[in-house]
Amino acid sequence: MTGFLAGVEAQLATLGRESLRRERRVLDSPQAGHVVVGGRMLANFASNDYLGLANHPRLRAAAHAAIERYGVGSGASPLVTGHQRIHEQAEERFARFCRMPRALLFGSGYAANLGILTTLADRHADIFSDRLNHACLNDGALLSRARHVRYPHGDLERLGEALAHSKAPTRIVATDAVFSMDGDVAALPELLALCERHDAWLVVDDAHGIGVLGGGRGTLAHFGLASERIVYMATLGKALGSHGAFVAAAPSVIEWILQRARTYIFSTALPAVSAAAAHEAVVLLEEDGTLVATLHDRIAQFRAATQALGARRPSSPTAIQPVILGAADAALDASRWFAERGFLVPAIRPPTVPAGTSRLRVSLSAAHTHADVRSLAGALQDCLA
Repeated sequence: MTGFLAGVEAQLATLGRESLRRERRVLDSPQAGHVVVGGRMLANFASNDYLGLANHPRLRAAAHAAIERYGVGSGASPLVTGHQRIHEQAEERFARFCRMPRALLFGSGYAANLGILTTLADRHADIFSDRLNHACLNDGALLSRARHVRYPHGDLERLGEALAHSKAPTRIVATDAVFSMDGDVAALPELLALCERHDAWLVVDDAHGIGVLGGGRGTLAHFGLASERIVYMATLGKALGSHGAFVAAAPSVIEWILQRARTYIFSTALPAVSAAAAHEAVVLLEEDGTLVATLHDRIAQFRAATQALGARRPSSPTAIQPVILGAADAALDASRWFAERGFLVPAIRPPTVPAGTSRLRVSLSAAHTHADVRSLAGALQDCLA
C-alpha cells in the first residue's frame, strides 16, 4: 500500500471513530412524503422537495413532452448549440415569477453561485459572507480571489463596521436567504440598506426560499424587495421539483455573467427536460396557491406540537426544522432510532454544521399529511424524553 493510500484510509477511519463518515441511502422509489429504502417504506422527512413536486403528474407530463421534442441531452454549452427554445421560455418565466428583469439558467445552484461571485469580483474586491452561508458561496468567494470577510451569523453591526472600513472598488455582501441547516431567514431589508449605504452588491442565495416564502415567489417577494443591486439565485431542484438553478438580476448584469461566468460558458447546458419540468412547476404555483398554503399548515402544526423542545428547536418559519442534539454520535443514534420506527430523519454533523451543534434536520413538505406530522412529533417527544 502506498503512503498516500494509507493516509487516506487512516483519515477515513478517523471519520468513522468520530461519527463523521457519511453513507449514502439507496431509494427504490420517487421522492415523496414516503419513500422506499432498503425494502422498507419510511415517512420521508429528509428531502428538500418542499412542495411535493418532484413526482407531480404535471411535471412528469412536461418532462415527457420535452423528451419527445428535444431529446435527453442538450449536447453542448449554452453558447454553442445547447440553448434550446424551452431554456429561453423558462428563463423568461422565472424572471417574471421572481419579479426580476432577466434570468439565466445554470446546471446547479453551486455552479450558479460560483459563476456570480467569480464574475462580479476579482482580487481587488471585498466579499462579505454570513458565517453560516452555504459552502458554494464560500467557495465562490475563494475562487474569485477577492478578500473574503466572514461576519458572525446575522450580525448586521459587525457587517456594517466591516463595510465601512472597506476601501475596495467592488464590495459584495453574499448571503443565504434561508439558511439551509437552521431554517432562519436573513434580514434582507437591513442587508440591502447596508449595501445602499456602502455601495455594495447584494448576492442572495434563495435555494430554500423559492417555492416556500412570498407565496412561493421567494424571499425577495416575502420582503417586497427590488433593487438593481440585488443578484438573485434560486434552485430548481428543491421546492420546484426539478434540477438546476437560475440567476436573476438587471439585464446588463445577466449579460455580463453570460459573457464571463466560467461555470456557464464551459458547462453543457441544463437538459431540456429539467427546464421544462421547472417551468411547469412555476406555472402550477402561479395557478394554485394551495400547495404553499399546505406546506405552511404543516410547518405550523409541527412547531405547535414540539413547543416543549424549547431551545433544542430553533425558531424557523420555513420547511427546515432543526432539532439540536449536540454530539455527532447522538445525532446518528437518534436518526437510526427514527429509521427503526419508520421515519427518515437525517443526522447533520460537522463540517456541515459547527462542532457541538449536530442535529436532526426535519424537512417538512406539502406531501406530508397531518397524520405524518403528528406521528413524527410524537416520536420526537419519545426519542428525547
